[in-house]
Amino acid sequence: MRKLHLLKELFGCISIVVEVKREAVDEGLRLGHADAGLIMKGVQEGWIMIEDLPKSAVSVVRKLARDENLSLADAKTLVLAKQAQAQIIVDEKILSDMARMFGLQTWSTWTILLESLRRKHIRFADIETAIAELGEKRHKLKAEQAAEILSAARLVGERK
Repeated sequence: MRKLHLLKELFGCISIVVEVKREAVDEGLRLGHADAGLIMKGVQEGWIMIEDLPKSAVSVVRKLARDENLSLADAKTLVLAKQAQAQIIVDEKILSDMARMFGLQTWSTWTILLESLRRKHIRFADIETAIAELGEKRHKLKAEQAAEILSAARLVGERK
């Protein structure tokens, strides 16, 4: 979909943990994923920052991962966001629910796209394309979910 630039336009800069960088960039490049190069470019440009928690937080991260059955990367992301009182981008429902329990504002792929539409960074057709591409591959959208997203996009697009 190649819309990574929307994160820069909406948030200015974002932080990711080392494990996410390894998965998204290092492993992504090895597997030939196009977005991996875009993420690496964002890191090189400085608007994607790689963060790590202090060693003192390792036991908290491990406990959270174990108790909530999360990956270490997900647990670390939650703890880092909580410490910084940052907004968090997450598509997995369990992580989104947990982030809200931590008092964090959450964004998903779909809310990012809708906000980008509202700010006129993208067009309605981009939402349709995202549903076709991401809905099938990554998000396993049901027909009613896709319809809800399109309905929300129409409402956003109608507001001037």
